[in-house]
Amino acid sequence: MVDVKLCASAAVVNGGVAWRFRIRQGRRTRTAFVIRHCGVASAFINECAHTPVELDMDDGRMFDETGQFLICATHGATYDPADGSCVGGPCNGRGLISLAVSEKDGYIYLNEHNMKLVEE
Repeated sequence: MVDVKLCASAAVVNGGVAWRFRIRQGRRTRTAFVIRHCGVASAFINECAHTPVELDMDDGRMFDETGQFLICATHGATYDPADGSCVGGPCNGRGLISLAVSEKDGYIYLNEHNMKLVEE
């Protein structure tokens, strides 16, 4: 299976708005997102580890006001944008589910071969 092109690398800036997308894994469809932190693109399932709600309010704003941590807009759980690990709040040590992505030729690709991109 071929890696799936998500977006242009330039669409995802350090500490900025996330690029949201939907994936299907088996019968389940989920929202996911790509962010950039310290120059590196990372992707996660858009679901707080504390309670299964999306981190943002459907606007792609995942970072706290400092641009250093991902934060759940509903309950305030905070996560390390490098690996999705819990760094504070009600996530109680549970982190985000990360997705494998890579960058090549100015694009970010999803490298999860057991998932399918859902066209909207």
